[in-house]
Amino acid sequence: MFSVQPAAATLAIRSAGFLMLALVGLLISPTCASAQFQQPHSPQLPVPPPMKFISRFERGQLDAARDPKTHTRTAIALAEQRLAAAEHFTSQKRYNAASQELGCYLALIEDTMYFLSGMNTDSGKTRDLYRFLDIALRAHIPRLSLIRRSTPAEYALDLKAAEEFARNTRSEALEAFYGRNVMREGSGSDKKPAKDATSAQDPKRP
Repeated sequence: MFSVQPAAATLAIRSAGFLMLALVGLLISPTCASAQFQQPHSPQLPVPPPMKFISRFERGQLDAARDPKTHTRTAIALAEQRLAAAEHFTSQKRYNAASQELGCYLALIEDTMYFLSGMNTDSGKTRDLYRFLDIALRAHIPRLSLIRRSTPAEYALDLKAAEEFARNTRSEALEAFYGRNVMREGSGSDKKPAKDATSAQDPKRP
Protein backbone atom coordinates (compact mmCIF):
# COMPACT_ATOMS: atom_id res chain seq x y z
CA MET A 1 0.00 0.00 0.00
CA PHE A 2 2.78 2.44 0.90
CA SER A 3 4.95 1.45 -2.11
CA VAL A 4 2.36 2.72 -4.58
CA GLN A 5 2.81 6.40 -3.69
CA PRO A 6 6.48 6.71 -4.78
CA ALA A 7 5.60 5.04 -8.09
CA ALA A 8 2.74 7.47 -8.64
CA ALA A 9 4.96 10.42 -7.82
CA THR A 10 7.63 9.22 -10.24
CA LEU A 11 5.02 8.81 -12.98
CA ALA A 12 3.76 12.33 -12.38
CA ILE A 13 7.28 13.74 -12.61
CA ARG A 14 7.94 11.91 -15.87
CA SER A 15 4.64 13.11 -17.34
CA ALA A 16 5.50 16.69 -16.41
CA GLY A 17 8.91 16.26 -18.04
CA PHE A 18 7.42 14.95 -21.27
CA LEU A 19 4.92 17.79 -21.27
CA MET A 20 7.72 20.33 -20.86
CA LEU A 21 9.69 18.81 -23.75
CA ALA A 22 6.61 18.90 -25.94
CA LEU A 23 6.08 22.58 -25.18
CA VAL A 24 9.72 23.37 -25.94
CA GLY A 25 9.42 21.46 -29.23
CA LEU A 26 6.37 23.47 -30.22
CA LEU A 27 8.23 26.70 -29.54
CA ILE A 28 11.34 25.67 -31.48
CA SER A 29 9.62 24.20 -34.54
CA PRO A 30 8.17 27.47 -35.89
CA THR A 31 11.52 29.14 -35.36
CA CYS A 32 13.33 26.47 -37.35
CA ALA A 33 10.72 26.53 -40.08
CA SER A 34 10.92 30.27 -40.41
CA ALA A 35 14.71 30.08 -40.50
CA GLN A 36 14.49 27.62 -43.37
CA PHE A 37 12.18 29.91 -45.31
CA GLN A 38 14.37 32.92 -44.60
CA GLN A 39 17.53 31.34 -45.97
CA PRO A 40 18.76 33.47 -48.90
CA HIS A 41 18.53 31.84 -52.31
CA SER A 42 21.79 31.39 -54.13
CA PRO A 43 22.04 33.71 -57.15
CA GLN A 44 21.32 32.07 -60.48
CA LEU A 45 24.40 31.73 -62.64
CA PRO A 46 24.39 33.40 -66.06
CA VAL A 47 23.88 31.17 -69.05
CA PRO A 48 26.75 30.53 -71.48
CA PRO A 49 27.11 33.14 -74.23
CA PRO A 50 25.43 32.35 -77.55
CA MET A 51 27.62 30.57 -80.05
CA LYS A 52 28.25 32.55 -83.23
CA PHE A 53 27.35 30.25 -86.09
CA ILE A 54 26.40 30.61 -89.76
CA SER A 55 24.38 27.70 -91.09
CA ARG A 56 25.40 25.81 -94.22
CA PHE A 57 22.32 27.13 -96.02
CA GLU A 58 23.15 30.73 -95.16
CA ARG A 59 26.79 30.28 -96.11
CA GLY A 60 25.69 28.88 -99.46
CA GLN A 61 23.55 31.95 -100.11
CA LEU A 62 26.43 34.26 -99.23
CA ASP A 63 28.90 32.39 -101.41
CA ALA A 64 26.47 32.48 -104.33
CA ALA A 65 26.22 36.29 -104.07
CA ARG A 66 29.50 37.22 -105.70
CA ASP A 67 28.57 40.83 -106.29
CA PRO A 68 29.54 42.89 -103.20
CA LYS A 69 26.23 44.74 -103.12
CA THR A 70 24.20 41.53 -103.41
CA HIS A 71 26.41 39.82 -100.84
CA THR A 72 25.99 42.62 -98.29
CA ARG A 73 22.25 42.92 -98.78
CA THR A 74 21.82 39.15 -98.55
CA ALA A 75 23.83 38.98 -95.32
CA ILE A 76 21.83 41.77 -93.70
CA ALA A 77 18.54 40.20 -94.81
CA LEU A 78 19.59 36.89 -93.23
CA ALA A 79 20.63 38.70 -90.06
CA GLU A 80 17.26 40.42 -89.84
CA GLN A 81 15.54 37.04 -90.14
CA ARG A 82 17.60 35.75 -87.22
CA LEU A 83 16.81 38.84 -85.17
CA ALA A 84 13.09 38.45 -85.89
CA ALA A 85 13.29 34.81 -84.79
CA ALA A 86 15.00 35.87 -81.56
CA GLU A 87 12.18 38.35 -80.93
CA HIS A 88 9.58 35.65 -81.56
CA PHE A 89 11.17 33.12 -79.21
CA THR A 90 11.57 35.80 -76.54
CA SER A 91 7.85 36.58 -76.71
CA GLN A 92 7.19 32.84 -76.29
CA LYS A 93 9.57 32.75 -73.28
CA ARG A 94 11.81 30.28 -75.12
CA TYR A 95 14.96 32.05 -74.08
CA ASN A 96 17.46 29.35 -75.03
CA ALA A 97 16.13 29.24 -78.57
CA ALA A 98 16.23 33.04 -78.70
CA SER A 99 19.86 32.96 -77.56
CA GLN A 100 20.77 30.56 -80.37
CA GLU A 101 19.15 32.85 -82.94
CA LEU A 102 21.02 35.78 -81.44
CA GLY A 103 24.33 33.96 -81.90
CA CYS A 104 23.57 33.40 -85.58
CA TYR A 105 22.60 37.06 -85.95
CA LEU A 106 25.91 38.19 -84.45
CA ALA A 107 27.84 35.82 -86.69
CA LEU A 108 26.19 37.23 -89.82
CA ILE A 109 26.88 40.84 -88.83
CA GLU A 110 30.48 40.01 -87.95
CA ASP A 111 30.95 38.19 -91.25
CA THR A 112 29.51 41.16 -93.17
CA MET A 113 31.96 43.54 -91.52
CA TYR A 114 34.83 41.18 -92.30
CA PHE A 115 33.71 41.00 -95.93
CA LEU A 116 33.59 44.79 -96.27
CA SER A 117 36.95 45.25 -94.60
CA GLY A 118 38.59 43.41 -97.50
CA MET A 119 37.30 45.91 -100.03
CA ASN A 120 38.73 49.22 -101.17
CA THR A 121 37.47 51.87 -98.74
CA ASP A 122 38.31 54.66 -101.22
CA SER A 123 35.61 53.39 -103.52
CA GLY A 124 32.26 55.14 -103.37
CA LYS A 125 30.47 51.80 -103.83
CA THR A 126 32.21 50.38 -100.76
CA ARG A 127 31.25 53.41 -98.69
CA ASP A 128 27.65 52.98 -99.82
CA LEU A 129 27.71 49.40 -98.49
CA TYR A 130 29.05 50.62 -95.15
CA ARG A 131 26.25 53.16 -95.08
CA PHE A 132 23.71 50.42 -95.79
CA LEU A 133 25.08 48.39 -92.89
CA ASP A 134 24.93 51.44 -90.64
CA ILE A 135 21.26 52.03 -91.44
CA ALA A 136 20.43 48.40 -90.71
CA LEU A 137 22.24 48.37 -87.37
CA ARG A 138 20.62 51.65 -86.35
CA ALA A 139 17.26 49.87 -86.59
CA HIS A 140 18.54 46.68 -84.92
CA ILE A 141 19.90 48.26 -81.73
CA PRO A 142 16.50 49.29 -80.24
CA ARG A 143 15.17 45.81 -81.01
CA LEU A 144 18.07 44.21 -79.18
CA SER A 145 17.43 46.50 -76.23
CA LEU A 146 13.77 45.45 -76.15
CA ILE A 147 14.74 41.77 -76.19
CA ARG A 148 17.10 42.38 -73.27
CA ARG A 149 14.38 44.07 -71.20
CA SER A 150 12.02 41.15 -71.88
CA THR A 151 14.52 38.45 -70.89
CA PRO A 152 15.41 37.05 -67.42
CA ALA A 153 18.45 38.40 -65.64
CA GLU A 154 20.67 35.39 -66.34
CA TYR A 155 20.62 36.31 -70.05
CA ALA A 156 21.19 40.03 -69.48
CA LEU A 157 24.98 39.99 -69.81
CA ASP A 158 24.90 38.29 -73.21
CA LEU A 159 22.22 40.62 -74.55
CA LYS A 160 24.07 43.65 -73.25
CA ALA A 161 27.18 42.41 -75.02
CA ALA A 162 25.15 41.96 -78.22
CA GLU A 163 23.96 45.55 -77.99
CA GLU A 164 27.50 46.80 -77.50
CA PHE A 165 28.68 44.71 -80.43
CA ALA A 166 26.02 46.22 -82.68
CA ARG A 167 26.89 49.74 -81.55
CA ASN A 168 30.62 49.23 -82.03
CA THR A 169 30.11 47.69 -85.46
CA ARG A 170 27.90 50.59 -86.45
CA SER A 171 30.59 53.03 -85.29
CA GLU A 172 33.16 51.23 -87.42
CA ALA A 173 30.83 51.34 -90.43
CA LEU A 174 30.25 55.07 -89.93
CA GLU A 175 33.98 55.68 -89.59
CA ALA A 176 34.61 53.82 -92.82
CA PHE A 177 31.88 55.81 -94.57
CA TYR A 178 32.63 59.29 -93.22
CA GLY A 179 36.34 59.08 -92.45
CA ARG A 180 37.69 59.89 -95.90
CA ASN A 181 35.01 62.50 -96.60
CA VAL A 182 35.65 64.28 -93.29
CA MET A 183 39.38 64.51 -94.04
CA ARG A 184 38.71 66.04 -97.45
CA GLU A 185 36.21 68.53 -96.08
CA GLY A 186 38.66 69.51 -93.36
CA SER A 187 41.47 70.14 -95.80
CA GLY A 188 39.17 72.28 -97.96
CA SER A 189 38.00 74.37 -95.01
CA ASP A 190 41.61 75.23 -94.17
CA LYS A 191 42.08 76.93 -97.53
CA LYS A 192 38.81 78.84 -97.50
CA PRO A 193 39.75 81.56 -94.94
CA ALA A 194 42.89 82.42 -96.95
CA LYS A 195 40.75 83.03 -100.02
CA ASP A 196 38.40 85.27 -98.04
CA ALA A 197 41.35 87.26 -96.69
CA THR A 198 42.68 87.87 -100.20
CA SER A 199 39.33 89.10 -101.42
CA ALA A 200 39.05 91.41 -98.41
CA GLN A 201 42.37 93.09 -99.28
CA ASP A 202 41.23 93.89 -102.83
CA PRO A 203 37.56 94.76 -102.63
CA LYS A 204 35.66 95.49 -105.80
CA ARG A 205 34.53 99.08 -106.14
CA PRO A 206 30.99 99.76 -107.22
